Amino acid sequence: MPILERSSREAYPLWLRSAQSAGAFLLLDKPRGWTSFEAVAFVRRQLRRRAGHAGTLDPLATGLLIVGIGTATKLLTDFQQLPKTYVTTLKLGAITETDDAEAPEQVLCPEVRVTEQELQQVLERFRGEISQTPPRYAAVKYRGKRLYELARAGVQFQPLPRRVTIFELELQGMELPYVQLRIVCSAGTYVRAIARDIGTALGCGAYVVELRRSAIGEYRVEEALTPEEFTQCTASYAPLHPVG
Repeated sequence: MPILERSSREAYPLWLRSAQSAGAFLLLDKPRGWTSFEAVAFVRRQLRRRAGHAGTLDPLATGLLIVGIGTATKLLTDFQQLPKTYVTTLKLGAITETDDAEAPEQVLCPEVRVTEQELQQVLERFRGEISQTPPRYAAVKYRGKRLYELARAGVQFQPLPRRVTIFELELQGMELPYVQLRIVCSAGTYVRAIARDIGTALGCGAYVVELRRSAIGEYRVEEALTPEEFTQCTASYAPLHPVG
């Protein structure tokens, strides 16, 4: 099925026909502040067609979201299992309830004193196959309920650890208390959990302040359309069919 990306915008009419019949995919650059559900709802409103996505991004995260339209929603599992690439900024010396900037921070170390060598030694522990416990505020289910639903309800629970693989973990910048990482990981990996566990290993705490998904498998965010660009594509083309 065709994929609409930045380099193929001129073929939008042909892509739209496929989206309305056999189905199609869209590479969307999700903006900060949108949930993945809101991003899909935006596409659905533009096309008035059924839509779904191939992997959740947190509201504060930006980057690549693969959206399936029409019958393509049945094929999204093919994308869900692909490795994901992220670029993230962590803040050392503090933690939050959500492991990201969505919740108020609790300062553990007012003055962070971590050398690059110490950080690299800790990063080495997280390369390869590891056991990871999801954040308490996550979409994964525990006994039939989403973790974030349980957390918001004040229910006491312990998320179950699972095996994930960190294919690449690269330090790209360090200006304390902030560090920038590039991560290539298996499906189901939580970058917020990586940040939390790195902070624990360093003894100072850490949480995600910025997160961008730059790739899913071979698909790159540079080829993804922003919502504004997709709106421009759809502006001169009224959808032919209702949601189906």
